[in-house]
Amino acid sequence: MGTTTVDLLVIGGGMAGLSAATRVAAEGDSVVLVEKAEATGGSARFAGFVWTAPTVEEMRRVNPDGDPDLAAALLDGFTDGVAWIRSLGVECQPPVPVLGFGRGHQVDTNHYLDTCERLIRERGQEVLTSTWTHALVTENGVVKGADCLLPDGSERRIEATWTLLATGGFQGDPGLRAEYVHPQAADIGLRANPHSRGDGLTLGRSAGAAFGRKDAGFYGHLMPAGVSLADPARFVDLALYYSEHALLFDTTGERFVDETVGDHLTTMALLERPGARGLLVADARVHREWISASYVEGIPGVDKFQLCHRAGARSAVADSLEDFASMPEEWGYPGATIRDRIEEFNTAARANGALEPGRLLDRRPLDEPPFYVVEAAPAITFTFGGLLIDAGAHALAADGNGRSPVPGLLAAGADAGGLYRRAYAGGLAPALVFGLAAARTALGESPAAPVH
Repeated sequence: MGTTTVDLLVIGGGMAGLSAATRVAAEGDSVVLVEKAEATGGSARFAGFVWTAPTVEEMRRVNPDGDPDLAAALLDGFTDGVAWIRSLGVECQPPVPVLGFGRGHQVDTNHYLDTCERLIRERGQEVLTSTWTHALVTENGVVKGADCLLPDGSERRIEATWTLLATGGFQGDPGLRAEYVHPQAADIGLRANPHSRGDGLTLGRSAGAAFGRKDAGFYGHLMPAGVSLADPARFVDLALYYSEHALLFDTTGERFVDETVGDHLTTMALLERPGARGLLVADARVHREWISASYVEGIPGVDKFQLCHRAGARSAVADSLEDFASMPEEWGYPGATIRDRIEEFNTAARANGALEPGRLLDRRPLDEPPFYVVEAAPAITFTFGGLLIDAGAHALAADGNGRSPVPGLLAAGADAGGLYRRAYAGGLAPALVFGLAAARTALGESPAAPVH
């Protein structure tokens, strides 16, 4: 078995891992990045906005049960994170609103990821792809690196002062989804890369790192039920973001969530309903203002209903609410009940009466025919549950007090948990910020050290 010794070993080559490795290499320290896929980038290649909540107060409002220290660290590090991206010659567009409460920048993510890998190699450091990390090396409770399996089948030990877990979470493993998210999560769609299967979780726990709360939830979106997500282009094209302005009914014909608080939150709620599927109903106004309009400033709008219909989704256009009573039996929904609930909703909305569930952000009735119906199902992008960390990206030990670090071990990106609990304020931003925090820890810098 060959052996290499470096200052930082990074396991996982997505947003967090590449950011950390590039920062360490830029300062002249030694680093090896190990990625089990054939190419680096992970699910970050499917994203294009680096954003989060604009203030601590807003983060607390949208994410009240998340770790406040991690939330503060994210917001404190966001500006420097954006500056770091720009320092590599990658353009960040001017800030725009995101999800109604957030603020962030459109970024050429692929340019950033490829630039990171190029700079690591130019500094004489290694990027090993198609390489699997099968065990951490520990000595007296200190993580000292890892044993890796190279593409040719040979083994290599990489000894390191610091080891960073950044493998992207466990959303790619149906069994782990069922265990740590919800029993029905085993069968939901995956709108992410297929390689993030809990490697970081398994490695970290083997070294004594603590896993966060099982009920932390996940980030995802409603997608048309029964439609394959094998083509990553569908991750955004078919996402039913407009659910925030529509009505969602489960298989019993009832509403069960305030749809207006966010499609990503409605997605978690639908996972817990019978069969994890539901009918999303919009009217002509919603079609005009939201289904075929831009979701985020700078991204052209497309008619998502037509895209879903062409993709083979269960969908229909109803000329009137009476048509719901003739819903095909094989769909498995009580159409007449849904018709009645829409009429009840519209009556209450017009009278500014009580709605159950409520509608915090959009109480307008859905009464302009025709009506657009798509069967929706939850799909997962990344998990919120992960290894607990502190603001310096140290993995915390499962030793009872919950705050002592596992010596030598770091975690970032979706391998790190605690930041969000059944709430969401950006995915790329935490990966970037805590990836750079891991780099600062490995470099022995103070948290306030400036970005170069």
